[in-house]
Amino acid sequence: MNPTRGTHATLVDLLDRVLDRGLILDADLVILVAGVPLLGVKLKAALAGMETMLRYGIWQDWDAAQRATASEEARCKKPVTASCSVTPVCRRP
Repeated sequence: MNPTRGTHATLVDLLDRVLDRGLILDADLVILVAGVPLLGVKLKAALAGMETMLRYGIWQDWDAAQRATASEEARCKKPVTASCSVTPVCRRP
């Protein structure tokens, strides 16, 4: 018996694969008028799930900052007890 592979892939399968493995787009765009380059744009975009990006070292600073902010917000939501000698300073909008 030979292994077979299904020929149809759903949008969910495609999205799952892109988020799991990641996708990098690297594009150069040059706008010309009468053969004269007027505008050049270099675009580099990464599309992946957060676990994949962190595994490859992308956005580690952002992740650390988000976790610190969430930790600070959780600490600010706790009620201050009388035994606590330090009053937390919370930034509220």
